[in-house]
Amino acid sequence: MDILSQAEGFEWDEANFHKNWERHEVAHYECEEIFFNGPLIVVPDEKHSQQEKRYYALGKTNWDRSLFVVFTMRGKKIRVISARDMNKNERRFYK
Repeated sequence: MDILSQAEGFEWDEANFHKNWERHEVAHYECEEIFFNGPLIVVPDEKHSQQEKRYYALGKTNWDRSLFVVFTMRGKKIRVISARDMNKNERRFYK
């Protein structure tokens, strides 16, 4: 997706960094991995974009874990908001 073509890395909020692990056992490096592995599906999250544009991404980690990641762009940095395993419908859409 074009939104990622100018990305130059990641920016992590300390709370989100730990929240994803505590709630869903998703490590920060796993969130980052999906942006480098294909296929990657990125869709605008219109419903949750009132204050800032948000997107969700469906992708695979290096260990083939299927993740659903919500993120925003802060300048040229990807800022992960939340991450979890894909649910059944998301896995079906991803395939």
